[in-house]
Amino acid sequence: MSPNPRKSFVVAIDGPAAAGKGTLAKALADVLGLRYLDTGLLYRAIGKLMDQRGFDLDDGALAGEFARNLDPADLARDDLRGREAGELASRVAVHPQVRTALVDFQRAFAATAPGAVLDGRDIGTVICPDAQVKIFVTASPEVRARRRTDELAAKGRDVDYARILEETRERDQRDSNRAVAPLKPADDAAVLDTSRLDRNAALSAALAIVTAKRPLRG
Repeated sequence: MSPNPRKSFVVAIDGPAAAGKGTLAKALADVLGLRYLDTGLLYRAIGKLMDQRGFDLDDGALAGEFARNLDPADLARDDLRGREAGELASRVAVHPQVRTALVDFQRAFAATAPGAVLDGRDIGTVICPDAQVKIFVTASPEVRARRRTDELAAKGRDVDYARILEETRERDQRDSNRAVAPLKPADDAAVLDTSRLDRNAALSAALAIVTAKRPLRG
């Protein structure tokens, strides 16, 4: 079941890690006056919870149980934004049991008036296939790895660009080739390449896409 377009206006933002979709999605939500959900936090929270408790992240049935029992408070953890959490999220996201358990949560969020901006990997293809606007945000692996390297360096972390680039490519391969909800643009999504765009330019481009499809208020 997808959101009712008469009750909510939904913008689906998908794309690979470090493409800038999270920053863009939050900025869009602020400008449009819509609610915002970073769906990646759901998977990151599950991965961190399982890892910290010593459970096998490759156990799909167990990961699904964690997903069904996920508490909204788990999304407020302060350790869900790092590279480690992202890798753990990618591992649990391959399990059908996890994705199925989280579908209802995400769709209910999107369906609540006045609407929402959701960012993730399968929003436009699986979670909200009837979203009024779908944007697939991407950038080259090299640019995304450089962004991630610079981000970590700014935090005082000693990081190696070559290793980050290798991990970026490995994650792209894993996410794009998983059996359930692989990472790919929806057939009717607008593709936005941010490789040469700063935040303001990316937001302007995204707003132009939304404006072309958003119904007139009345």
